[in-house]
Amino acid sequence: MFKKILIANRGEIAMRILRTAKEMGIKTVAVYSTADKDSLHVRFADEAVCIGPPMSKDSYLKIPNIIAAAEITNADAIHPGYGFLSENANFSRICAKNGIKFIGASPEQIEKMGDKATAKATMKAAGIPCVPGSEGLIDSYEDAKKTALVVGYPVMIKATAGGGGKGMRAVWKEEDLKEHWDSAIQEAVAAFGNGGMYMEKLIEEPRHIEIQVAGDQFGKACHLSERDCSIQRRNQKLIEETPSPFMTDELREKMGAAAVKAAEYISYEGVGTIEFLVDKHRNFYFMEMNTRIQVEHPITEQVVDFDLIREQILLAAGTPISGKNYYPKRHSIECRINAEDPYADFRPSPGKITELNIPGGNGVRVDTHVYSGYTIPSNYDSMIAKLIVTAQTREESIAKMKRALEEFYIEGVKTTIPFHRQLLENEDFLAGNYTTKFMEDFVMDRSFDNHI
Repeated sequence: MFKKILIANRGEIAMRILRTAKEMGIKTVAVYSTADKDSLHVRFADEAVCIGPPMSKDSYLKIPNIIAAAEITNADAIHPGYGFLSENANFSRICAKNGIKFIGASPEQIEKMGDKATAKATMKAAGIPCVPGSEGLIDSYEDAKKTALVVGYPVMIKATAGGGGKGMRAVWKEEDLKEHWDSAIQEAVAAFGNGGMYMEKLIEEPRHIEIQVAGDQFGKACHLSERDCSIQRRNQKLIEETPSPFMTDELREKMGAAAVKAAEYISYEGVGTIEFLVDKHRNFYFMEMNTRIQVEHPITEQVVDFDLIREQILLAAGTPISGKNYYPKRHSIECRINAEDPYADFRPSPGKITELNIPGGNGVRVDTHVYSGYTIPSNYDSMIAKLIVTAQTREESIAKMKRALEEFYIEGVKTTIPFHRQLLENEDFLAGNYTTKFMEDFVMDRSFDNHI
């Protein structure tokens, strides 16, 4: 087992990893930018090393600085969390070259599944259902035009290096293709330095349902059931739940088997997620694989009683898995609490938290790194907390989430708490009747603004 883990991340995920490592008796090293010097992960780690100024490219994305921090603290493993370098094959490779265990996928697995066009080809070869589309990257607008005619409108243009909805465009008719093609490439180059594009058939009325998987170093994998992540804004998830209200026992078995097959086909090591689009007829199609821990992993932990961070560490240390699959025993919902103003098109709202009350009670979990007096920097993602509730049924979970949101009081910055309170009164959501298009018709109601 590892003696010391460096956590190459920040915020709530750094705290999440730190807690499990401490419970396992493993020493921890926090790294931080100058903007994060007052963050909780810096305070509670056994050691902390400043790795640069606020800009991510000069700190959390600066591989030499992170490797140097690991070497001077004698860390024998690095946990990348999510985002930043978590799916960077070069970082995984450099860790190995320096004798440091990367707690995550191998460079080859990241390369195979991180590039979306390559991942789709790999899954096709594995016999996993995929959305109809281009066979690989599309080289020109003329080729895009020809491909769209073959696939049939509507189509979705996607950046092969994409993530977080960047470089994605839905195109409903041919006359709009050129404009969306050019803007998608421009956005992808700006966000990822890679303008490679591919195309898929646009699945109408889709659900975004992902399967949590885990694989060991011996080629064996298992799944831990599904999460429904369909409520999104600009392809960014807002709320997740498990089990999905759209799921049937038969569909869960089919999707779980496909996810395990996919993981074992690439001999996947670590914890990861196979993401699917599911149409209204419950046909499912491979969308992408995330070769890392997910933001929404806590709801899976709550319903199967399983510490996924602990499992990541054990798998990286060479522990084999039992091979059995896990199914939800309860119902869990996660609301992402972002420092954003939902009444101003979700504009980021960094600043100082002047008052904070965190909800509690049976079945309520809050993963966060903020506290009263903490200043939210403007340099990073706006998520400041995850509110997770768990109960025996979906109805009980919703009631518990409503109560917890009423108790969650943050003053000094705008947050998405009013949005979640309104969402939990929406008839379609309450009925489990929602798709990835849900937010297109959602209008904020000011009556939910004052939550205390």
